[in-house]
Amino acid sequence: MRRISVIIPMFNEERNIERVVEDIAAQDFEGDLEVLVADGGSTDRSRELLVAAAERTGVQLTLIQNPKRLVAHGLNACVGQASGDLIARLDCRSRYPANYLRRLAARAEDTDAWNVAAVLEPIGRTAMERAVACAMDSPFGGIAWTRHARGREPVEVDTVYIGAYRRIAFEKVGLFDASVVDNHDEDFNLRVRKAGGTIVLDPTLRVRYTPAGSFRGVFARYFAYGFYKPAVMRKHKQVLSARSLVPTVFLGTLAVLLGASTLLRGARRVLAAEIGLYTAAAGVFGAASVLRRRESLRLLPRVVALFPTFHLAYGTGMVAGWLRRGKAADLHAAAEPDTAPP
Repeated sequence: MRRISVIIPMFNEERNIERVVEDIAAQDFEGDLEVLVADGGSTDRSRELLVAAAERTGVQLTLIQNPKRLVAHGLNACVGQASGDLIARLDCRSRYPANYLRRLAARAEDTDAWNVAAVLEPIGRTAMERAVACAMDSPFGGIAWTRHARGREPVEVDTVYIGAYRRIAFEKVGLFDASVVDNHDEDFNLRVRKAGGTIVLDPTLRVRYTPAGSFRGVFARYFAYGFYKPAVMRKHKQVLSARSLVPTVFLGTLAVLLGASTLLRGARRVLAAEIGLYTAAAGVFGAASVLRRRESLRLLPRVVALFPTFHLAYGTGMVAGWLRRGKAADLHAAAEPDTAPP
């Protein structure tokens, strides 16, 4: 791995883009680095700050226009101009350790994987962001959670957050599919595995990610995750994982029991039991996450409230996605621009 191409989708990231450039400049990879940023028509100072930071730190930068704004289009434009042996995707809301690119390159060589990645570690600056980070970092509700997070050895997985790709991955399976919008990464990773490639997670390498800082932002993000999931299932004619269906099943049982409870006393009891068990589980898992992360227990009520926000947003999004006919790309305006991870 003598050269790494860093590709970054960007839209209105003036709050974060300078820190990302600084993280890239601090990398200890001894080979060549090039940075390609696809801007989706930012209306803030993102481009100005990006260019200034690159000049100040000496980062080799290519700025690409992404008029369609979808992340997949921007990534594809970057891949088309990338010249590296390894193509590493970064996003603007994460922070990267100085050994990040060197470790990914080493893992790609050691494992011969087509895609290698680090563990997502959600962090927060505000109280709400820290509460969202606690909820994400839990097996009860966090999309980013993985049981491999505390392992010591690289492990083969189905899909990962962002990642670094060997060129062979794009040569064998093509580019990212913009028709599945927010789930372009999951679709791409599935195609990689079907083509005989492997995806490897290094649990000893961490990327710190700042999540949405409001209930509205969380709901919009998780609704979009659920909404575009059926597009991938229809495309590949398979269920991606049993875990991905749980929020929709939960939503369905609530709807059925709520309807039946108007007529049947037994349905009211079952509904009360389900809500009670769910609330108890949210409290236990929420407290475990807050304590493990050494946060204040004052965050616990928000964390508990975030779990149903995750699940109901994702479940309603998936139902809406199944009901919608045609390509999901036609509805990309229904969700916020995809500038954050799954």
